[in-house]
Amino acid sequence: MATLPFELVSPERLVFSGAVTEVIVPGAEGEFGVLAGHAPFIGMLKPGILTIKGDGAPRAYFVRGGFAEVNPAGLTILAEEAKPLDELDLGALHQQIQDAKEDVADATTDETRQRASRQLADLEQVYAALEGGRAAGGH
Repeated sequence: MATLPFELVSPERLVFSGAVTEVIVPGAEGEFGVLAGHAPFIGMLKPGILTIKGDGAPRAYFVRGGFAEVNPAGLTILAEEAKPLDELDLGALHQQIQDAKEDVADATTDETRQRASRQLADLEQVYAALEGGRAAGGH
């Protein structure tokens, strides 16, 4: 299977760099997959699970904020936060949910309230998925 160059970057570090066969990205407009030869594209990220497929078992990362860019050179994701699922602290994620609830309560316009509500819903969905996976014997 053809590979594409992929980089996952957070403000702190280069989280992942290498040739992969597919990346499944939690996009703001919906989840999307990127394979070699994908058309150029830029999309915003929503909080969620990014899955990298290549040699060996798929790797899963929690990402929040930022954007993905597909171009002829490959896929680059610049995320406000990106970390392997096994390094994700559910307590920190729970705190992000509390902060998002405060953002919803503090919103002064409908647009701000809707944006904060979407962020809150995305974070709660990730938290529920992670809790369910851990309870079922996953990570």
